Amino acid sequence: MSEILIKEINEQPHIIQNLVDSEYSEIEKIAAKIQGKFNYAMIAARGTSDNAARYAQYILGAFNQIPVALATPSLYTVYKKPPKLVNALVIGISQSGVSPDIVAVLEHAKEQGQTTICITNEPDSPMGHLADYVIPLHCGKEQSVAASKTYSASLTALAMLSVALAGDQDRRNELAALPSKLANIIADANETNTRTCRYRYIEHCVVIGRGFNYCTAYEVALKVKELSRVVTVPYSSADFKHGPIAAVHTGFPVILVAPYGEMFDQMVEFADKMHDLGAELISISNRQEILKNSNLGFRIPSDIPEWISPIACALPGQLFARQLAFEKGLNIDSPVGLSKVTETF
Repeated sequence: MSEILIKEINEQPHIIQNLVDSEYSEIEKIAAKIQGKFNYAMIAARGTSDNAARYAQYILGAFNQIPVALATPSLYTVYKKPPKLVNALVIGISQSGVSPDIVAVLEHAKEQGQTTICITNEPDSPMGHLADYVIPLHCGKEQSVAASKTYSASLTALAMLSVALAGDQDRRNELAALPSKLANIIADANETNTRTCRYRYIEHCVVIGRGFNYCTAYEVALKVKELSRVVTVPYSSADFKHGPIAAVHTGFPVILVAPYGEMFDQMVEFADKMHDLGAELISISNRQEILKNSNLGFRIPSDIPEWISPIACALPGQLFARQLAFEKGLNIDSPVGLSKVTETF
């Protein structure tokens, strides 16, 4: 049984509370300085941080009307053909702040006179030293190879940046109320996980999300792959209908991330379709319309707004991946082939 990963998962309510309390006023200052100085954002990230970048595409797009592109680091380091940037906000997201290809994106952005922000757990790092502005995650040392607390903290930092840029007091209050609900989510997920043993022999599955929780589908899929060695593919529910749905058959495992929000009616329709096809449905939701047809259902509180639900939904996903690895008898803290700090060029 993992002691390190479960400890770090359990730290997340406190970490997110501390991050909101300690950094919001600083992020407000950053927002005031960069306001009106860019027309779009580009985010450079890898792995778990890249999944946080997908969240930024939705939150900055929906609430700040900022187009967000994901950087292509290989253009900078391998092909040596960096794109020309004009009036861009370039954000680097990295737990360690050291990956050379992500650092290269920020270096070229600085050379082109663009505004840069670094979101990292290691502000005293190459990326932290390079960026115009740094948002530290205050997670403490993350020892588990599979990231948990740095992911939820990265989402929280992006949420705070969006709120600060918009000057939205209502959303600030909603975010401030979130940390107190996360401990209950963890407790409920641990209880639900007592039934995860039924999946110990699965070798493949898909994870479905859409809208704000498109990022959650990617992150849960990554955690399941990292920890349990199950081939796990993330999809938007819309993309899944364009071909991959043909793979679904009786007993096919489908993890569905579907909290209440603008996408909910479509996700209920999708869940009903999976049920009709005989899929083994594992869901993360706060509504009975989804949970009733689920073979395994992780419940989150009903009053969590959709825009911050990815922070909440990540926790049951992390715990499910960890429990599945345990049921398979795998080494949770040292997954095969992985290291904590990965440097790509």
